[in-house]
Amino acid sequence: MKSRHKKLALIAGGLALLGLIAALVLNALNSNIALYISPTDVAQGKAPQNQLFRIGGLVKEGSIQRQADGVTIRFIVTDTENDITVDYKGILPDLFKEGKGAVAQGRLTTSGTFTAQEVLAKHDENYMPPEAAKALNDAHARGVEKQAAEEAAAAKPKAGY
Repeated sequence: MKSRHKKLALIAGGLALLGLIAALVLNALNSNIALYISPTDVAQGKAPQNQLFRIGGLVKEGSIQRQADGVTIRFIVTDTENDITVDYKGILPDLFKEGKGAVAQGRLTTSGTFTAQEVLAKHDENYMPPEAAKALNDAHARGVEKQAAEEAAAAKPKAGY
């Protein structure tokens, strides 16, 4: 084999090795990425099927149900427009409370409930993940627009009177 062929074989082998390493890194990153989806997005069918994702919002008042085993919990996460039921088996963070922000990571079941593998609570009263804050603000804005439209329709005189 000529030295030129040896160099080309070495370069081709290096490129193949580099491609394999890049493929493994991208695969590892893809399996660890969890998209953030709001309850409204889930209700609109935008949630990925059979894939991990995060859902966040406020824990609905009066929705926490603890099972007899002490570690299985069911609660509702809301963005003030739509709600989604979350099932979780594990120990909740100390700051997890009704009316406070929470983010759960898991999968959506075929029955429409969200089975969480991890639940995070906001760490103080001033912080909320940017995605959760945006989802709550968007849902609130849609609610205000809907209420204004309903009030305008109610104030409009009815025909025939």
